Amino acid sequence: MSAEAKLQNATTANVQQAVPFFMVADIARSLRFYVDGLGFRKTKEWVPDGQLQWCWLELGGASLMLQEFRKSPGEELGAGVSICFQCKDALELYRQFSSRGIQAREPFVGNNMWVTILSDPDGYKLDFESPTDAPEETMLSQSEGGQSHRES
Repeated sequence: MSAEAKLQNATTANVQQAVPFFMVADIARSLRFYVDGLGFRKTKEWVPDGQLQWCWLELGGASLMLQEFRKSPGEELGAGVSICFQCKDALELYRQFSSRGIQAREPFVGNNMWVTILSDPDGYKLDFESPTDAPEETMLSQSEGGQSHRES
């Protein structure tokens, strides 16, 4: 094995996860959205001087980090950022989120996936997707009782 291949294997074995890091305007508001609204769990936090400044959230195998800006960046947060969560059943998540008062776009089929899209309080776009065999561009309201039509 070449030295380059050994280095690549070592690097590949060492990298374990990519975690989105969102800078937010109001961390308490963002926590309510992610924990109470979407069902994430806060597993780590940084609380200098008794005030939460950073946290690590988890939902299933997905993680993300939030940190409150100390000064406003003077630009629109979340612009151009989209995180795609690959799920077992995006339709079930859509129903859960809706029952908690979270506004999500009606699920549709795109690229053989049920997709529901929502935005967090800072404008970060969150896509929840799961495999399906339903026809492309099908809307949930058009499908057979909203069945997920998952592939086996």
